[in-house]
Amino acid sequence: MSYEFLVGLRYTRSKRRARKGNRFISFISLVSMAGIALGVAALIVVLSVMNGFQRELRTRILGVASHVQVTGFDGELANWQRIADEASKHPRVLAAAPFVQAQGMLSFDQTVRGTLVRGILPDAEDKVADFAQHMRAGRLDELQPGGFGIVLGADLARALRVTVGDKVTLIAPQGLVTPAAILPRLKQFRVTGIFEVGMYEYDSSLALVHLQDAQALYRMEDRVSGVRLKLDDLFKAPQVARELMGYVQADTLISDWTRAHANFFRAVQIEKNVMFIILLLIVAVAAFNIVSTLVMAVQDKRADIAILRTLGASPGSIMGIFVIQGALIGVVGLAIGVIGGVALALNIDVVVPAIERTFGIQFLAKDVYYISDLPSQLLWSDVGVIATVSFVLTLVATLYPSWRASRLNPAEALRYE
Repeated sequence: MSYEFLVGLRYTRSKRRARKGNRFISFISLVSMAGIALGVAALIVVLSVMNGFQRELRTRILGVASHVQVTGFDGELANWQRIADEASKHPRVLAAAPFVQAQGMLSFDQTVRGTLVRGILPDAEDKVADFAQHMRAGRLDELQPGGFGIVLGADLARALRVTVGDKVTLIAPQGLVTPAAILPRLKQFRVTGIFEVGMYEYDSSLALVHLQDAQALYRMEDRVSGVRLKLDDLFKAPQVARELMGYVQADTLISDWTRAHANFFRAVQIEKNVMFIILLLIVAVAAFNIVSTLVMAVQDKRADIAILRTLGASPGSIMGIFVIQGALIGVVGLAIGVIGGVALALNIDVVVPAIERTFGIQFLAKDVYYISDLPSQLLWSDVGVIATVSFVLTLVATLYPSWRASRLNPAEALRYE
């Protein structure tokens, strides 16, 4: 062990019989360690939560939305089977499913709710979406052509106060023109299932019916609104959407999930970057508390520095002693912060519900936020970046006080000793 490290370690540790000034310096050192630890832990937890939001948002949106969607310019496709076959020739397309999508209104026992009606083929839809995995009652394959069955989102079913087996009235905006007036198109549907994907936007407004029933209700004959495609890699969706223009020989609009839901993911990424900067400033403030600690230590150790210099210690050695002292403070705080932050990020699904139960509060209301649970995804790359940046800030904070210590004149320091 070099004497610089040994002396720096002795200066960092507090002693029971230390002078009042030394005890105060040790207290400031502990405060600096605690500040760094809290800042690093908060940064790890916040970035893990933001990563979890990105993952959950992507998973839940793409569980009911499509990776790539092919639609007609006028909102209708006449020969969807040919288009689906042409799109399926792309090597990254795993499955294709037609759909009819339109607005509607559901009525039950004097309760009315607006809804987004999606007509699907259950077998084909199961290959491009995850509705079957999120069924809370009934089954998706109970939607039969001509049976006029309907599958509702959980929140929509609760709002209408319906359960499986109840009959609801679906009102289509396309009306019947009669000599007397324009009458709305009405049709009774039997609730055959209830799904819950965990995303309020879909659970509260989406209703699924069979494709043929939707075509009959909205007078689309054998036409559909579009074709939904599932890819082997959802992050290749923009590239595949561009390449599909050479596969599909028809006038169509091809869009991918990054365009349809770009605002969500862009907002989360911006918030993550902003939170990283804000919390990094907290770490920087805690790290630069080390400056005051070392300045006070240099003033307190002026005689020790002078003696070391008269014994032959170089200015670089004196500077190294105080750099080591500041670095030890930063490393201890950094280690505590990393351990605490990682532990909290990995167990946030236990900690947050416990806090909510204890204080009777709810952090994320389902009717306000798209995701009602607080997710967390710890990325070790984020932990590495946080630890590296925090350690660099700690080292930068030690440079000026250490340099001032190395410039101390031994004769001036010992004049009044």
